[in-house]
Amino acid sequence: MRIIQPRIYLASQSPRRRELLKQIGINFEMLLLRSDPRRNPEVDETPHAGEQPESYVKRVAQAKAEAGYAALRFRNLPSFPVLAADTTVTLDGRIFGKPDSAEHAVDMLRQLSGTEHQVLSAVAIALDAHVEVALSTSTVRFVMLSEERIRRYLHTREYADKAGGYAIQGQAGAFVEYLSGSYSGVMGLPLFETVQLLQRFDYPTP
Repeated sequence: MRIIQPRIYLASQSPRRRELLKQIGINFEMLLLRSDPRRNPEVDETPHAGEQPESYVKRVAQAKAEAGYAALRFRNLPSFPVLAADTTVTLDGRIFGKPDSAEHAVDMLRQLSGTEHQVLSAVAIALDAHVEVALSTSTVRFVMLSEERIRRYLHTREYADKAGGYAIQGQAGAFVEYLSGSYSGVMGLPLFETVQLLQRFDYPTP
């Protein structure tokens, strides 16, 4: 008789989140929502009018987890927790999502240059009707960035698909003068909060 090992589904295509789950020994499978021909529409990541950054990032993470669990049920896959996450950068209450062009990334980096900003990372887990959400807030201070330095950074293309237009685990790590909070949260998956949530679902954790 084959024993099914505990595992979770990761409703994210982010290689960084995969690396972080592997780092703490979590057994997971990818759950790619785009492969469902009759799936629900993509989760709307557009901020609502007047929505606060904390509410926004928690809402999106929860919606991703719920959409992932709905896809799991549709495919008749074994029922295990579905984990999703969302990360955004905020400066003076403004939400900095993923840049839609290189020039958009330049504009974001100019605004973040020489300032302190917050990185909000929400993680959500869904199983049946049970959904839990946790939020990690980190403060990051960038050094002053010259126009030349910003332009050089663009050539790495690290900004693509990254909230705030930068990846702390890449060359932008050299921009960080100070960080208070969760390094893994700034990368995209706060490990402390993730483990706390997994424990609520009785999943074995380190």
